[in-house]
Amino acid sequence: MIWLYLLLALVAMVVAMKTTSVLLMVVCLLAALVFLVLWAYGWYASRVGSVSRDASLMLDPDELRRLREQAEARKLASQSPPEPPAA
Repeated sequence: MIWLYLLLALVAMVVAMKTTSVLLMVVCLLAALVFLVLWAYGWYASRVGSVSRDASLMLDPDELRRLREQAEARKLASQSPPEPPAA
């Protein structure tokens, strides 16, 4: 769909270049500008939309707190000195 805006912008530009009417040229140039902006906006939106994260994968604060507590417990468990062997 966004490529249709670019095609319409090019067609409006060609009509503006070929016409002898000043009024038609101004209207076509404005239409070409509008279609070009719509194409750029659509292209940008599709690029950003394809890179954005899935909201379902984001962590809520409770889960984040639980993961931090687990990481801290693992860190403390790995730092405790080993017990001497029983003789």
